[in-house]
Formats: sequence, C-alpha cells, structure tokens
Amino acid sequence: MAIASPSTPTFSASFCCKRTVSTHLTRFPSTFSPTRTRHLPPRRFAISSRLNSSKSCGSVYPDNGGSEDFEHYELQHGFTGPVERRRRGSPVYVTLPAELVAEDGKVRRIKVLTASLRALVTAGVEGVVMEIWWGIVEREKPRVYNWGGYLDLVALARRCGLKVRAVLAFHQRGTGPGDPICYLWNFSLLPELCRGYTGKKCMSRECYGLMDDTTALLLMPKVSLPQWVLEEIDKDPDIAYTDRFGRRNMEYISLGCDMFPVLKGRSPLQAYSDFMMNFRDTFRSLLGVVITGVQVGMGPAGELRYPSCPSQKLAWAWHTRELGEFQCYDKYMIASLNACAHDVGMREWGYGGLIGTVNLMHGPENTEFFKSNGGSWDTPFGKFFLEWYSGMLLLHGERICREAKTTFQGTEVDTSAKVAGIHWHYGMQSHPSELTAGYYNTSRRDGYLPIARMLGRYGFGLCCSGFGMRDVEEKKTNPVSSPEGFLKQLLLAARVCHIPIEGENSTTFLEDESFEQVLKMSKFYTYGLESPTFSFNFMRMDRYLFEQHKWVRFTRFVKQLSGANIFRARLDFGGDVQPTSMSDVVKVRAAYTYC
Repeated sequence: MAIASPSTPTFSASFCCKRTVSTHLTRFPSTFSPTRTRHLPPRRFAISSRLNSSKSCGSVYPDNGGSEDFEHYELQHGFTGPVERRRRGSPVYVTLPAELVAEDGKVRRIKVLTASLRALVTAGVEGVVMEIWWGIVEREKPRVYNWGGYLDLVALARRCGLKVRAVLAFHQRGTGPGDPICYLWNFSLLPELCRGYTGKKCMSRECYGLMDDTTALLLMPKVSLPQWVLEEIDKDPDIAYTDRFGRRNMEYISLGCDMFPVLKGRSPLQAYSDFMMNFRDTFRSLLGVVITGVQVGMGPAGELRYPSCPSQKLAWAWHTRELGEFQCYDKYMIASLNACAHDVGMREWGYGGLIGTVNLMHGPENTEFFKSNGGSWDTPFGKFFLEWYSGMLLLHGERICREAKTTFQGTEVDTSAKVAGIHWHYGMQSHPSELTAGYYNTSRRDGYLPIARMLGRYGFGLCCSGFGMRDVEEKKTNPVSSPEGFLKQLLLAARVCHIPIEGENSTTFLEDESFEQVLKMSKFYTYGLESPTFSFNFMRMDRYLFEQHKWVRFTRFVKQLSGANIFRARLDFGGDVQPTSMSDVVKVRAAYTYC
C-alpha cells in the first residue's frame, strides 16, 4: 500500500554551539529544553561521579554478578539500594530474519514463518523484533510509502499472540554485524510441515517458488538507502560520511547535514520525521497494543555512532583490533569543525582534521594520537576535537529523540535507541576504537553517561549489544579487550539515569555458557532495583535455533530470564493460532542458515 505523506515545515540550522575545552563530562549545548515523556520513579541509589573504570583492563566489578560482590561494590561506590532484593521476570524477544520483506514489499516464506512464530510462543517468548527498512518502504520516491509487508507481519504476530518491537532502520542493510549476506533455505521438511497445519501435503509455488523440493540457495542482496536518496548522494557526495582518505561510506547519511535541505528540498531529519509520522498513522490502531516498542535508528547498523569502520568489518573487529577512522571529512562536518574552532579562538584547530591517527591494526601505541603516554588525545587540541566529534553525535541523537518524542507521544509505545558494543580497546587509556566511533570514553572521561542522560531526558530506553560475551574468552586473543567492562559501564550509566535496558547478543549463540553470561549481566543491571526494566532481544531467528538440543537450551534460558512472564504474550492477545507440540518444533528446522 502506497501512502503519500504531507509536507513538513522546514527547520533552521546551525553548525556549532559555543563551548569551552574541558576534561569534564560534556553537556553538548542545545537550543531547546526538552521535558520527560513520563514520570520516572525516584532514584533509589547514588553513584560516584566517575563510572569509567579503565584500570585493570577497563573492568568494572563485581565480576560474577553475585550479591556478595555487588554489596561490596555498592558500599564502595555509594549505593543506598534496598537490602531486600526482588527478582522479577524479564521478557525475551526474538529478532526476525532481516530479509522477510522483499524489496517489492511482500512477505517471503509465510508458511514456515507462521510455524516458527508458533514455536516461539511455546517457548514463552514475549514477542518479536521486526526491522523496517527505509530503503524498502520509501524506496522509489520521497513521501511515497509501502507498508504492506510489514502490516502483514504485524498481523501474523498478533494472530500468534506475540508482541512486536519495530526497528525503524534508516541505514543500509547487508553490511552490519549479524546481517545475512546469503541464506540456505532447506525445503525438504516443508511438505510435512504444511501437512501438520493444513491437513494435506503442500506442493504449492508459495512454498517452493521456482526451486526444487530439496534445497534452494537464496542470495541475500543488501538493501541500500532509498533510490532517490542515492540519486542525491550522486549529485552531492558530501552527503555521505567521509574519512581522511576521501572514502565515502554509504551506510547512513552524514549527520553533518542533518538540518540542511539536501534530500530533494528536505533535510535528513525531516525525512526521518516524515517516515516516523507515516508509520504512526499507518499502524495507529496497533500501537501500544501489538506494537509495544519502537527503536529509532540513529546511524549505521541502527546504532548511535559514526561508521568508523565499515559495518561488515565491524562484525570481526575485535579479532582484527580495528582502530577505525574518524568520519569528519565531508564538507558539512569540516564546516562545523571550522566554526567551532573559530568559536574557541583557535582557528588552526579547524584546518584539515586530525594527524597522527595512522590505522596500525595491531599497534595503537605506535600512533601519535592514540598512544597512552603523550598521545594527542590527551592534549588541549585532542580534547577539543573529541568533544566536538562526540558532541555532534550526541546532538544528532538528541534531534532524532526530539522528533520521535513528538511523533509517538500519546501512543503508549516505548521508544529506544541503540549503542554499539565496541570493546576491543577498552583496556587502553585512550580507548581508540571507541573514540573513532564517536564515544569520547577514556581512562579520564566517561563517554556513556552523557548518552544515557540524553536518552533519559526524552524517556528513551537503551538497547546495547555484547550480552553473552565473556572477558575470559576475548582476552585469549586480545588482552586489552573487555566486553564485560564496557557493558558494565554502560549498564551503570543506565542505572544512574533510570532508563530501561534492551539487551542484545552481538552474534547468534546457542551455548549454555553464553546464555549464562546473559543472565549474569542482566542481574548486574537489575540487582537492587525495586522495579527493574530489563528485556532481551535474541539475535536472531535462524535454522539452528530449532535444532533439538539448541532449542532445549533456548527454551530453558527464556524460562530462567522470564520468570513469571512465561506465556504472558499469548494470554494478552487471545491469539487464534494454537500452540505447537515438540514434534511441530522439530519440523520448523526448515529455516535459515548462513551459506
């Protein structure tokens, strides 16, 4: 269904706000005074002003998430939480395969998808995460939207009694961590699977298409930004992020032109706002009932960050120890840097960006900028640059939060944003890979608390990946990596700001150790909170999830994390789809797997 959106009033823009160079936490200036979308419960604890613990390889204690160590940690850091601990269940969601909706807006493989959703219900899963791609919905022309496939997906989830979290994906698909490049679709069990629900063996083209009855290889092309956006980038390449070598990144529009009418008379922020409003109007009757959450994309892979290294490399960056490149060399970002340098009376700081950031994959200590002792990151110029660079990212997030708050106010959906889990240099003083991604987080500065504060002002929750990863495993190949240290710092920032957490795994895992790690990190966040607001998005539904031993592990994990919330989703909706038996779950093994 194609829906035309009304025009939106134009915005005024400015490059830079006045600021002073400081080593303290940065509050990036804003021209507006936002209010909270909902009243938050009073804070039940206090925390020391410095959350970042880069010492001891950046780890934050307690290491085991247990009560004894946490009580010691509370005393050390000034917690005044209640002595009586209450454990409440945390719902589990499962992210759907990224390619379910084709570029023509139609849902693929509807029968197996239906069987898979039924199986999730039997496991006690609360709902599903559905990615909605800008490059599919508004593909051909500006303000012409095709929501048909996503309406069908939401209707199917509702019939199964599952809630939906919608991810508004304003980035390119097919290059992010966990994004599939191609899948192997096993059709051998489809006839029997269909017999279980239709009473007859299915041989229809709907199941098989033009493929044979054994296996079929489905190549997964990426979904680019909308075609009309790509046309504008061809005319003005500076709309894309650019590094110091002049390489353009096409995953997401540069935040430097957020407020400029570079998209056929609209600014990127206006395009995002129009998309959100049309989504709200199209799904209005389902918001707060079936669609209970909306995650708003804010960068490549949907994360609030710069594309410091291409997302297809980011998936393995902790193995290669990528430093990344600063993405500030398009004309819009350079103009902003020049304006800010002029503002602080140091014009020379605005010329040409940084020097001394050579990307030596295994040697950040050999770079002039990132080295621990005497590195430029700890000089007045380095602090100025990093405050500007991270402040621009924070301002980008704030602008989108403001638009989303206005759009979804009164719909009773929870809004959230995602932060990247960049941990492979967490044990270094300069945290180089975090700096290039836009997180000004070092041994002397907490870069995540300002983000949490910004999200809290708009009533946003925080989605973060890295759950399931363990220091003991990562340090075998990279001694300065600390996924647990990074995640604990981020979770503590969320606790301070009392914002909900949506946990997420970085890569698909189905081992007991990884599930146990998720439980441990969820307790780290919820421990001592009277009303913990933690949920988990499992990435993602594929063929392996339904294999017998892995399915048993997964269902056990859901029960452990969900507690009293088991089967709540089915009871809430009164869905018309009946639950499946274990034999039905076995049939659903005809699902997805990487080539």
